[in-house]
Amino acid sequence: MPAIDKTIATPYATIRIRETSGRGLPLLMIHGAGTSKDVFAKQINTALGEMYRIIAVDLPGHGESSNAVDPATYSFGGFAKVLSVVLDELSVNKAAVYGWSLGGHVGIELLATDPRVAGLMITGAPPVNRGPIGLLRGFQMHRDMLLASKDHFTDEDIARFLRLCFRESEIPASFAQTARRTDGHARTGVFKASMMGLDSDQKRVVERSPVPIAVIDGQYEPVARLSYVGNLAYRNLWSGKVHVIPDAGHAPFWEKPDHFNVMLHRFMGDMAARNRQRPHSPSNGASG
Repeated sequence: MPAIDKTIATPYATIRIRETSGRGLPLLMIHGAGTSKDVFAKQINTALGEMYRIIAVDLPGHGESSNAVDPATYSFGGFAKVLSVVLDELSVNKAAVYGWSLGGHVGIELLATDPRVAGLMITGAPPVNRGPIGLLRGFQMHRDMLLASKDHFTDEDIARFLRLCFRESEIPASFAQTARRTDGHARTGVFKASMMGLDSDQKRVVERSPVPIAVIDGQYEPVARLSYVGNLAYRNLWSGKVHVIPDAGHAPFWEKPDHFNVMLHRFMGDMAARNRQRPHSPSNGASG
């Protein structure tokens, strides 16, 4: 059965989601900046979507969702509040979360604030301390990273952005349209909130997490420093190590879906089993 697109009204924005018919543990999938739920097509349109209830969202200012009513929503914490409302509206009591790039940081924020997170998988999202020093430690600094702070994208900017995200893999023309559609205030808002340290201390959140955190990055990850990500003192690191997918960049779920989907399937199986074993045990979010 194909996935169904739905519209959810929230106080922050009108949100579009794509939901599969699977009856297993819900999996909330959160895209990166300048993209949309469409980037998860190679997970949604597979056996994963038939087995688990995949819920892929368009964040405010992205894809088919409306721009935020209040630009203050454009922060990790603001996006997390939106997603909590979405889970409320969908009557989700527990969910695993996958976040890519911006979505990974939003997923960490959701872990810190919403006890329904049963487990978190992140890609291209280094958990850093608040403020500019934390950013310098966790992120690679190069010319293309400046795109994160631009409110307007030229055609050249869009081409550079897509190469940064997807390397040389085949990129649908619709991805350029989605990047062009993105509200520029979303980029500048997230950048300012991060520089000012307005969101949670994400390093502390993952180091104290009571639920499993899976970290899956590409070998040629251009945004996060793999050395930094691999040396954090995770309290609850899934499978005991950070996983690196060979010959992949920032979006291994798109570039190497066969490899990535095997790991996502294993992670979801573990989270579903853990959730069945402890159905009445509350999973308190880590403090930020």
